[in-house]
Amino acid sequence: MWSFVFVAAFAFSEPSFAQKLVDPNTVAPEYREAALKRRAEQIKVVECNHKADEAKVLPRDRAAHVNQCLEAASER
Repeated sequence: MWSFVFVAAFAFSEPSFAQKLVDPNTVAPEYREAALKRRAEQIKVVECNHKADEAKVLPRDRAAHVNQCLEAASER
């Protein structure tokens, strides 16, 4: 019984660890512009993480790789 409770606790709590993309349509109109900027920033980070996955970057070097990717994207 305890093992079932333990597994169920992790199964139901695991999706909450992921950060969701901001939906500008669900925020108040006065915060919509900020939500659009935040969503664009989140999409850039997701793309850089995907590039790091494709390049098979080691976990210890991942932060540097993502930061370098974000700096390159901001220069464009």
